[in-house]
Amino acid sequence: MRVNGLGGLTVTTTVGCVNSVMGLKLISGMGLIVKSNPLYRLIPGKKSSSSTTGCGRHHTPHGPDTVHTTNACAKHSKYNDISGKTCLAMGLLPAGEQLNFQDSQRHAEHIRRQGIKQFINIYNRNKDRIDRCFKWGDEMEYTIVRFDHNSHKVRLSLRSEELLHIMYEREEREGKNQRVLWRQESGSFQIEATPGQPYGYNSDLNDKNSMNNLFNNVENQMRERRLDIRGLLHEDEAILCLTNYPRMGCTDTTVPNTKPDPLNSVSGSIFVSDDHISHLNQKYFIIEKYFNERVGHKVAINVPIFKDTKTPDPFIEFFGHKEAMRAAKVDHIYMDSKIFGNGCSCLQVTMQATDVNEAFILYDQLAPLTPIMMALGASTPIYRGYLSDRDGRWDVIADSLDDRTPEERGEKPLKHNKYRIQRPRYSAIGAYLCESNQSYNDSPIAYNTDYYNELIGSGVPSPLAQHIAYLFIRDPILISSEKLDQNPETESDHFEAIQATNWQSLRVEFRPMEIQMTDAENAAFAVVTILLSRVILKYKLNFVIPITKIDENMSTAQKRDSVNRCKFWFRKDIFTPNTPLFVNGFNDNHVIYDVEEESYIEMSINEIMNGYDQEFPGLIPLIKDYVNSIALDAQTYGKVQQYIQLIADRASGKLPTPAQWIRDFVRKHNTYKYDSVVNENITYDLLNTLNRIQNECLSVNELVKN
Repeated sequence: MRVNGLGGLTVTTTVGCVNSVMGLKLISGMGLIVKSNPLYRLIPGKKSSSSTTGCGRHHTPHGPDTVHTTNACAKHSKYNDISGKTCLAMGLLPAGEQLNFQDSQRHAEHIRRQGIKQFINIYNRNKDRIDRCFKWGDEMEYTIVRFDHNSHKVRLSLRSEELLHIMYEREEREGKNQRVLWRQESGSFQIEATPGQPYGYNSDLNDKNSMNNLFNNVENQMRERRLDIRGLLHEDEAILCLTNYPRMGCTDTTVPNTKPDPLNSVSGSIFVSDDHISHLNQKYFIIEKYFNERVGHKVAINVPIFKDTKTPDPFIEFFGHKEAMRAAKVDHIYMDSKIFGNGCSCLQVTMQATDVNEAFILYDQLAPLTPIMMALGASTPIYRGYLSDRDGRWDVIADSLDDRTPEERGEKPLKHNKYRIQRPRYSAIGAYLCESNQSYNDSPIAYNTDYYNELIGSGVPSPLAQHIAYLFIRDPILISSEKLDQNPETESDHFEAIQATNWQSLRVEFRPMEIQMTDAENAAFAVVTILLSRVILKYKLNFVIPITKIDENMSTAQKRDSVNRCKFWFRKDIFTPNTPLFVNGFNDNHVIYDVEEESYIEMSINEIMNGYDQEFPGLIPLIKDYVNSIALDAQTYGKVQQYIQLIADRASGKLPTPAQWIRDFVRKHNTYKYDSVVNENITYDLLNTLNRIQNECLSVNELVKN
C-alpha cells in the first residue's frame, strides 16, 4: 500500500501477513520512500527536472520475450523516479528492454549482489530516524462488473485501464488536493483506491484533535471513493467490494467477451484469456511468463470442493487437456492461471512507526494476529463456479505465485538449484525480527551466508540480515537491460527487483485481511487493526508464538467457518513485566513458564478476541480499555465503539463472516441444486444484492448491526 504524504517509518497491514525489508522508492515530487516490510518511509526530496518522452507502454496481446518501456509521459509522471524513468514504486517497470528468462538468469547474481549493497546504504542512511506524529492509511481493491438485467447475468467489466487513464489525468490537474487516489491492480477488472492523504496527516504533536483525526473519517472516506468513480461507470456497471468474482474461468463471464487461448497466451490457461490480466502494466505478463518458464509448467491451483448432498463423489472434472488432467486433483476445484490468485481483492492497512525498533516490534507482534484477522474477515467460498470447502483466499494466491522448482520444493535432490526453499514467494513470515524473539524461529529458513556476512559487517542487525539474505536467494524477475549497472549509493532498482516480488504476510502491508462487503465492515477492520497496534505498544504486550504455530494457524484460518469450528494457537499470558497495572487486574496473573511450550495453547477466536473467565483477558476488552484512555470526541468515540463491537460479534458468532453469508445465500437460492454448482442466476442475484447493500439501497441486519 502507498499513502501520499505519509512521512516516517511505517508498518503496513492488510488483514493478511508480514514481510520485513527496507527498500527505496523514488517518486517524482515526493522524494525517497524507504520500505521495510514493516517499514515504509518518506524522505523529502526534490522533483525530477528530467524531461519525459512518450507513454512507453508497449502492449502485445500474447506477451513477447522482451517488453519495451520508455520514459513515462507527463500524465504518468507521478510514477517516475527522480531521473524520469518508470519505477517499481507504484508497481511499474524499470525503463528499457526487459530481459527474458534465459538472459535474466545470466545476470541474476550481479543483480542480487548489487541489491544487497543498495539495501545496506538505505539502512545505514535511515536507521536512526525518528518520526513521532502517527499517521496511517488503508488500501481497498475493487472489482468492476457489468449487469445484464434482461438476461439475468453479471460479467466482469475489463475497463480498469480506461478508467485509470481518466483518473491519472485528473490527478495531474488537481495536484496534491485529491481526496482519493486510484491505482492499477493485477486484473483488468480490478481497481485500487487509497485516501489522497493519510489519516492524521493534518495533526501535530500538540494537536488536541489528533486522535479524532485518526479515526473519524475512515468510513466516510471509503464511501466517498464509490461516489468518486460512479460518474465514470456505464449505466449497468458497478464497482464492488468482492474478494473474487465467483464464476471467473467459466464461459461468457467478461465484457467484452473473451475466450481462453492456451496455445498462444502467456498463461496457457484453458479457463481465462490474457485479457483478464491488466495491460496497463506489462509487469504482470512478465511475471506470468517468467514463473512458467522457471518451473517448467503453468500454474496449478487446487481447492477442496464443498461436498453438498448431491455433489458427485468423487468429484472429478474432465478437461480434454493432458496437463490439466495431470495437475487437477480429485475432489478439488482446479485453476491454472495466476489471475485466479492475483485477481482476489483485499483490504490493507499501513501504519507509521516512530523508529526502526518500533517497526520491528510491531512486525513481530502483529504476525500472530494475521491468521486471526484473516479468519474473522473470510470472504472467499466460491471458485470457478463451485462452492469450495475453504472460506479464504490465501493459499490460492500462494499457489499462484509459487515459482519454486521441484528441487527447491524438496521433491528432487538438489542438482541445478542451490537451496531447498520452505515457502513460496507469497507466504506467512518465516522469522521474527526482534533479537528477543529469535528462539521462536523454529521453521527452517535458507539464506545466502555470503550476503548475511556482508550485511552483518555493514552494521545490519543479525535478524534483519538473515531476513534480507533469505529474500535474496530468490531470482530477480523484472530486469531492465538499461539498468544492469547502477550506483548503489543513489539507486535501488536491484534491491526492489527482489524485495518487490517477495509477498509475505507482513510485508509493507498487513496482508491477510480479505475485503469486506460494506464500507462499515472495512472501516471496522482497518480501525481495529490500528487500535491493536496501539494496544501492543502502550501495554507492552507479547503475542509471540513459534513460527510453525503461525503457519498452522494460517492453514486453519482458511477452513470453512473456522471462526466457529476451529481453534488457534495463541499465547496464554500476553502480559510482560513492563505491562502497566490494569483496573481489571489481569496482568497480576503474569507467569514465567519453566517450559516455553506451556505459554501458548489452542483457543477459539471468540476466546482470543472476547476473553474467557479470569484465564485470558481477550483483545477486545484491552482495545476498549485503550479507547477509554485516549481523547476522543463523543461522535468519534461512538463510531469507534461500533467498529469494536462489530469485530467482537464476528468473533462470538453473532455476526456471520462474508464467506458464511455468501455460502448461506447460495444454498438458499431457489435454483441451487445442492451439487456445489454456483450457476449464472445465483451469481447475478448474489452480486446484485451485494451491489444494493454496498450502495445502501438495501439493509441486511445480519451483516452489520447499526
